[in-house]
Amino acid sequence: MDSESFRECGKTVVDYIASYVDNIRDRPVLSTMKPGYLYELVPPEAPVKGEDWKTVLADVEKIIMPGITHWNSPQFHAYFPTGNSFPSIVGDMLSNGIGCIGFSWITSPACTELEVQVMNWFGKILDLPKEFLNESEGPGGGILQGSASEATLVCLLAAKDRTVKRIKMLNPNMDEGMIKSKLVAYTSNQSNSSVEKAGLLGSMPMRLLNVDNNGQMTGSILAKAIAEDVAKGLIPCYVVATLGTTGTCAFDRLEELGPICNENNIWLHIDAAYAGAAFVLPEYRHHMAGVKYADSFDVNLHKWLLVNFDCSAMWVKNATHLVDAFNVDRIYLKHSYQSEDPQLPDYRHWQIPLGRRFRALKMWFVLRLYGVEGLQAHIKKQVYLAELFGKFVEQDARFEIVMPVTMGLVCFRLKVSLKY
Repeated sequence: MDSESFRECGKTVVDYIASYVDNIRDRPVLSTMKPGYLYELVPPEAPVKGEDWKTVLADVEKIIMPGITHWNSPQFHAYFPTGNSFPSIVGDMLSNGIGCIGFSWITSPACTELEVQVMNWFGKILDLPKEFLNESEGPGGGILQGSASEATLVCLLAAKDRTVKRIKMLNPNMDEGMIKSKLVAYTSNQSNSSVEKAGLLGSMPMRLLNVDNNGQMTGSILAKAIAEDVAKGLIPCYVVATLGTTGTCAFDRLEELGPICNENNIWLHIDAAYAGAAFVLPEYRHHMAGVKYADSFDVNLHKWLLVNFDCSAMWVKNATHLVDAFNVDRIYLKHSYQSEDPQLPDYRHWQIPLGRRFRALKMWFVLRLYGVEGLQAHIKKQVYLAELFGKFVEQDARFEIVMPVTMGLVCFRLKVSLKY
């Protein structure tokens, strides 16, 4: 495709995207296609010669759109909210157009430094302790992961490495394999499925602890589990506390869990994937009480903060634990600007893959074009709508609210005792 055709195609696609977003409410939310529908419409072999872009774009509407579940439709009420906005789309388009692979500072300085800066911005917006920011005097800092799932796994692996080294220092004759076989992690049975999966991927048993009547994991619940495992000769290593559980938007008791983790050298990770977005509003930050005890903290911008998937903000209090766990320095990865300065990180040491996208661009666009006040207004409107819907449910005798309306979540059900 020549450059003129490329420009014409690009402009047409931009208009198509704008029209799609503007008219998304008119499309059926859930696809009505049957399994295997697409295989009947798409040839089993790739074309030998390139096709006209207009034909391909026509097939988007004919073949792709019928099989799409429209997550950003105002009538989509499954799973969890998905952030999107025109500023985010434009930032993502620019990132794709640039196409850099920013695993080290030298591979695209702007890719690294913009990420450092927007993570500092966002950390300040949430009022995180300064120890978590790249601009702090300590070794803390932030990074954009693809999802909260990745953040949970990355921190589990870093906690595993830290604990093995600590136990090895205390017991030099103890075999590393033996140490790893004794490690155990904890979370509540209300945590996201990705937390349990992190335990599977990281080869560390993840105990799903029962919660109290409010759906919260408390200090006494965790302390009891730790005591049980220590008595068995196991080594507590990692705790994932949830701020805004998937089922009921409950908040684990950080002020109780934090001291227990710190006293026992257990890594405390906070999964605030959904509810963390509400902390842009000061009136919700009381849910963060105890965050000072955490080793890591994560919020998904792609859930509730107008940034499209994937964009998950993760901060750590001590990034050297990540670097120690994931540092593989081949000769072709070295460069003359390598530094331990948290303002100039080589982010390949902070994540699972080597390569990484320029995610900070779409975050930068959203933060600049909406501003803090715009993000706060967005969350306030969503909370207001949830509260309004909750009132409507309460006025309907057929339904009942089963948990208090929290932020944007309304938990309700049909009264099974009713007969029709």
